[in-house]
Amino acid sequence: MGSNLVIVESPAKAKTIKKYLGANYIVEASMGHVRDLPKSQLGVDVENNYEPKYITIRGKGELLDKLRKLAKKSDRVYLATDPDREGEAISWHLSNILKLSEDDDCRIVFNEITKTAIKKAIKEPRKVNMNLVDAQQARRVLDRLVGYEISPILWRKVKWGLSAGRVQSVALKIICDREVEIENFKEEEYWTIEAELYKVGNKKSPLQVKLSNYNGKKIELKCKEDVDKIISTVSNDEFNVKTVKKSKKNKNPLPPFTTSTLQQDAYKKLNFSTKKTMSVAQQLYEGIDIKGHGTVALITYMRTDSVRISDEAQAAALSFIEESYGKEYIPKEKRVYKGKKNSQDAHEAIRPTYIDATLTPEKLKGQLKPEQYKLYNLIWSRFMASQMASCIMDSISIVIDNNGYQFRASGSTINFDGFMKLYTYSTESEAESVKIPEIEEGDVLKSKSIDGKQHFTTPPPRFSEASLVKTLEENGIGRPSTYSPIISTLLDRKYVEREKKTLIPTELGNIVNSIMEQYFQRVVDAEFTAHMEEKLDNVEEGTMEWKKIVEEFFTPLKVDIEKAEKELSKITIEDKVSDVICDKCGRNMVIKSGRFGEFLACPGYPECKNTKAIVEEIDVPCPKCGKKIVAKKSKKGRKFYGCSGYPDCDFVSWFEPSEKKCSKCGGNMVKKYSKSKGNYLQCTNEECKNIEEQPV
Repeated sequence: MGSNLVIVESPAKAKTIKKYLGANYIVEASMGHVRDLPKSQLGVDVENNYEPKYITIRGKGELLDKLRKLAKKSDRVYLATDPDREGEAISWHLSNILKLSEDDDCRIVFNEITKTAIKKAIKEPRKVNMNLVDAQQARRVLDRLVGYEISPILWRKVKWGLSAGRVQSVALKIICDREVEIENFKEEEYWTIEAELYKVGNKKSPLQVKLSNYNGKKIELKCKEDVDKIISTVSNDEFNVKTVKKSKKNKNPLPPFTTSTLQQDAYKKLNFSTKKTMSVAQQLYEGIDIKGHGTVALITYMRTDSVRISDEAQAAALSFIEESYGKEYIPKEKRVYKGKKNSQDAHEAIRPTYIDATLTPEKLKGQLKPEQYKLYNLIWSRFMASQMASCIMDSISIVIDNNGYQFRASGSTINFDGFMKLYTYSTESEAESVKIPEIEEGDVLKSKSIDGKQHFTTPPPRFSEASLVKTLEENGIGRPSTYSPIISTLLDRKYVEREKKTLIPTELGNIVNSIMEQYFQRVVDAEFTAHMEEKLDNVEEGTMEWKKIVEEFFTPLKVDIEKAEKELSKITIEDKVSDVICDKCGRNMVIKSGRFGEFLACPGYPECKNTKAIVEEIDVPCPKCGKKIVAKKSKKGRKFYGCSGYPDCDFVSWFEPSEKKCSKCGGNMVKKYSKSKGNYLQCTNEECKNIEEQPV
């Protein structure tokens, strides 16, 4: 029997697929891209219709030789890279390197790594889709032209090592614009009136109400004098219950996750960065070793903007729901969700690959890393909830009158939990819901207390990773695969920094954004960038030629580049001065950035070359001398912990010391983490090595 070669991107994916194919299939990994534009030069022949100059990625030569030999020996070669533009481009490069015919049906795609999906894909090979490849080439060339033509200007005029990205520059502008809004915001005073009312003889169950309007017109209270007048008018009179409306409301589940909503929810509920979310999701997609099952891919492809799911997955979900929770949890009609206008809808939504009682998150908890379990549980719960019956809420709304002043209160309780048995979310009205005692229309209430509360309007919030991803998606900037790299680049380049889970532009970020706004307005224009995404979609659909798009973009950009080169003056960014005194020359040391992050350096360089690590104090006393413990970095960038009294005290540890003492021997404990135990404490006493839970 002949052999067949299947090429995927990663070893994990290869391992998972291998078990579904027979002995006459060899499954190998390309380890991602095999060809790319060169790093040392532009790599785009601008004079020759923007022809890309691809080279083999350094270090891939031996791997490609192996794949060539295997391809020659094989009866057929199947290219099974990811089902998106990037994956299509990798397959195209592989087909060229392996000298496969353009007419060869060598490309196979699947949204989930299951036996059924793999077998089906093998039976339905197709040619490499050049429209998808061209859409990827267009993005790559556009990004290269922006990066390699504008970045050198930033190096010469501002600081070496800076970068300008086509989409990252728009994201940076959005963050900088929000900071300007916050700085320019002028707060305004306003007041609300809240009261506690009760039925005579029942002071123990007061009703919380808010003043809503006067004679049907909304009231805006700007000062305390207005508030005091109203309170004096209503405080001594009776409150008459005008209407009590009771109703049942259906609260519907949210659709299954797209890349964007997964990143947002994982950030809010799990405190995962977008980068961590995508990394863990990749692991779940490619496959995890599960006892009794072997290597199992637990979720479908995680780069998608679609909320569509297959009929088979929906049927399996409904069957599982009925068996696990009962018929009442099955919706009256099957759930069908509509995607957004600009969604490509190329793949299904993100969902569990197998709806199986043996592969639920709880069954796999002990076999997954903590972060894998948390994300898998989130995806499982959201998907299953999306197919369940609505939650039924008992809602009540009360209107109370006093001299024409109307007070309102609303509340809701769950009558039937439905999908909320698995996945919960709250609306704005639910957040304002209060507990409603037994009250009927016509009841007369007395006031227990009436208070005016002063408030001030607040500026718009800074962006978190979640809200930035939401904004990028809403504005059509980037695509599912780009959200995480955009944020990572902004952080890595020190254009923005995190502060209490929010993103704040640095001085460097503001300078780069100012230059981009002044000289490269089209690059940072959100509407223009969104329109460019639409054009890339047109290339994918075969209705536009990719090199024409590049030409339309680059022709005016060349003019902007020439103008910036002539007009932009050198900008000096002063190093931030610290309060640490140089122990060699007495100057205040400054903060600089290096290969392993920030460090302290003497501003007297080259006369004084003194440098120091920036230390982070840990609120734990040194077990040897009692001085504070500090976190430092080794020359290779690895974090370690030592005594602030060094060199007088030589205490050092690779693990963070804990305040808690060992319950068995009274020894010192350090914080550790393992795949099987999660976070835990371990005694440093070699004779004890007691393990305990970390306090929350």
